[in-house]
Amino acid sequence: MLYGMNYLKKKLALKQTRVDLRYRYYDMKNSIQDVKGIIPEQFKWLSCSLGWCAKAVDSLSDRIIFDAFLNDDFQLNEIFKLNNVDILCSSSVLSALIASCCFFYIGKDANSYPAIQVIDGGNATGIIDPVTNLLTEGYAVLERDESNKEVREAYFQPYWTEYYEDGKLVDMFQHSAPYALLVPVIFRPDAKRPFGHSRISRSCMDITQAVLRTLIRSEVSSEFYSMPQKYILGLSEEAEFNNRYAEMSDFLDFRKDEDGSHPTIGQFQQSSMTPYSEHMRMLASVFAGETGLTLDDLGFVTANPSSEEAIKASHENLRLTARQAQRIFSIGFLNAGYLAACIRDVHTYERKAFADTQASWLPIFEPDISALGAVGDAVFKLNQAAPDFIGKQNLKRLTGLESDAE
Repeated sequence: MLYGMNYLKKKLALKQTRVDLRYRYYDMKNSIQDVKGIIPEQFKWLSCSLGWCAKAVDSLSDRIIFDAFLNDDFQLNEIFKLNNVDILCSSSVLSALIASCCFFYIGKDANSYPAIQVIDGGNATGIIDPVTNLLTEGYAVLERDESNKEVREAYFQPYWTEYYEDGKLVDMFQHSAPYALLVPVIFRPDAKRPFGHSRISRSCMDITQAVLRTLIRSEVSSEFYSMPQKYILGLSEEAEFNNRYAEMSDFLDFRKDEDGSHPTIGQFQQSSMTPYSEHMRMLASVFAGETGLTLDDLGFVTANPSSEEAIKASHENLRLTARQAQRIFSIGFLNAGYLAACIRDVHTYERKAFADTQASWLPIFEPDISALGAVGDAVFKLNQAAPDFIGKQNLKRLTGLESDAE
């Protein structure tokens, strides 16, 4: 059963607003939800930005680095290499973390070789096969104009792809792939939400709003902190005084009146910035617990970890999240390579033929010199107990280092 292009366009429109919102938080262009009556009108022009949501995404995406395909019988590494594998994979991981999913769009270049590019989750959608995680039908916006209107679109089905410009069919691409040439790369999918969950959760956005309001309030309070309010008692009604002309470097001249009395000058207690910093630290703790980061990652310096193991221990939740993301992203990368191989070889391969091919990733935490020594001792003892148990490939997974030996 095919749902049709119009159905997919409506489905995309429902999700596009949510994806655009996540990107605004990542780009630090989100608006501040003001609490009415708290901030004076004359201070509402102030704007603040906060990069915690971007930090939550980047701290994870920077640790998820694709290496290569193992047991590569169909030369998928060559396809990815010729499509700028570093940019392609890094861009897809980053986009999937922000929007919960992104898509590999597969076409042909001028030499009829598979061309792969990344489309964010706000410009593509489809009907997913829950077994293979491939799309039985897909839709993508390939180009928009300055007013964000669709200019070039594509409708994907098994064995063919239709291209539209300004709503009119202009081209059709027939191919040998048994699925739509739009492959999802998903972050944390489940049975209820097969297209995953964003790294920028609702909780992250709510905490960001709370911190931004705290920053605005502290900015307002800093005016009173830098220039404490003063008062004058006993000033004669006949005295002329205008405090608008009093600057920090000026002296105020108050003389005695006929009775020999003079006014009393006082100063209100200077406001403290400590409550704002403590409030921000509390919110940073909540945000760190939500994302698996530490207070050091969010700009609140604590004790510096002294070793690579200490860094790993403080980021254990982040490591587990990255490991799970690697397993899920591997499926998307392999699916893209599978369909690209079908196009390259002009042959309809069965999906099970790629069952032995696996995606390999670099270590989530790069070991330091002391950790390398510990790894070397462990590998030596393991290979003594079971000869050749750990070879070059396993060592690369552990250390990220590639052997110079032939």
